[in-house]
Amino acid sequence: MSTRELTAEAAGTFALVLALCGPLLFAPAGVAGLAAALAAGGVVVAMTAAFSPVSGAHLNPAITLGLIAAGRLDSSRAPLMILVQCLGGLAAAGLLALVMAGAATPPKGGFASVANSYDRVFGLTAVFALEAVATALLVLVVVGMGGRRAPATLAPLAIGLATVSLYLLTIPVSGGGLNPARSLATAVFAGTGAILQLWVFWVAPILGAVLGGVVGRLISDD
Repeated sequence: MSTRELTAEAAGTFALVLALCGPLLFAPAGVAGLAAALAAGGVVVAMTAAFSPVSGAHLNPAITLGLIAAGRLDSSRAPLMILVQCLGGLAAAGLLALVMAGAATPPKGGFASVANSYDRVFGLTAVFALEAVATALLVLVVVGMGGRRAPATLAPLAIGLATVSLYLLTIPVSGGGLNPARSLATAVFAGTGAILQLWVFWVAPILGAVLGGVVGRLISDD
């Protein structure tokens, strides 16, 4: 992979994690979930439009693996792409940590409040199932909008709207994962409890993404 592609994936994932987790940390509690979902969807629209011609604008290790399952991506490209996505997410979490350190009144709960979790309100089975299914649906949209007959100009909007909808669904349940790079970034800064639960937010989205990629491949017009 070229430096241009890797930089695009790192920058796009940085922007997505920043847009999603910033409102969850700093917005008023009553509107934080809505603000985070809208901000994440808006960034996905912008980054997909800007970076799709460069790297495909996956911004998410699960989407990268889902596109491999769909036959849209060479598997040899995945390791470096996933690495830079994770680094971009960690950089965004680092910036948010710096902002929090300078706050007169730091957000209650800190990163632990925005790290993905399966034991706050909902149990492991519910969170695992929802994360997997939501990621599968997101990958289905990405695969579908990459088809030959799909209007390419609408792809950023379709993927962005799917992102908003799925985060509105998952934020109250799991904190809104769907993206292993996002989950890793916040877990590293949240501490041991979040790190111990991190496996769920890698395994479930990846399984869902592979399922979405396989189903997308079956119904694709390619």
